[in-house]
Amino acid sequence: MAHDFFGLDGRVVIVSGAGGGGIGTAVTGLTARAGATVVAVSRSRANLDEHVGPLVKEGLPIVPVAADASTDEGIAAVLEQAGRTPGDLYGLVNVAGGAAPATWMPSTRVTREDWRALFAQNLETAFFMSRAVAAELKARGRPGSIVSISSISGANTAPFHIAYGTAKAAIEAATRTMAVELALDGVRVNAVAPGVTATPASGAYVDEDPDRDRRAIAMGRRGRPEEQAGAILFLLSELSSYITGQTILVDGGLNLKWTHLGADNTSLFLKDEAFRAAITR
Repeated sequence: MAHDFFGLDGRVVIVSGAGGGGIGTAVTGLTARAGATVVAVSRSRANLDEHVGPLVKEGLPIVPVAADASTDEGIAAVLEQAGRTPGDLYGLVNVAGGAAPATWMPSTRVTREDWRALFAQNLETAFFMSRAVAAELKARGRPGSIVSISSISGANTAPFHIAYGTAKAAIEAATRTMAVELALDGVRVNAVAPGVTATPASGAYVDEDPDRDRRAIAMGRRGRPEEQAGAILFLLSELSSYITGQTILVDGGLNLKWTHLGADNTSLFLKDEAFRAAITR
């Protein structure tokens, strides 16, 4: 009889930020195929219908939930649905976050509103969802695994994107602290820091340039959402049962070379020269 290496059968995993068609959607499908029932969360019902709907039609055990994970009411709605879903609550993946192109600018132009908005969108959303799931797991006396998305921008420098990079670095710090606090309760807390990944969101400012990718990334190409999802599934599963408090950099070796900054310290991945000029003013 085949061994269940993932250990997710009969378990419920929440994916916050499942509807964007990128990493969240990929991890939703992969985790459901690994045996878990996935509560797929997005603020947008239309995005869920577009990106998660086809996975549901395949017959995968996925429950779409339209809720705003950046609010207490949204988090409560997600946990209520998870409680009604057959199986034992076990996992959480925090993908919700990101940053719009308008958030790129020099540090000298960042306002308190800019800073707070990016911290709310990234750090606060991930932390308070993690806090709620961890509290529920502790109350039930059940083990679990929490995985949050950081970024290569949080593991290194983030020129002209300081608030985003700092918020992602803070996710890694929160991951380490929660891992220590929850370890004896059997709840593991880890993070994945993607490098440049071909997602609908990154398409707003990264173009197709294979020659640049070969120069900048050791493996010579950008990542795919399903490759980030594979690392996330590993951290969710029993395959990583002795790993906690860690951030895995999944970047194809970009961090090893770190040559993606031009002479003006802007990223070579930015496709629009007007955009490049605007963020440095």
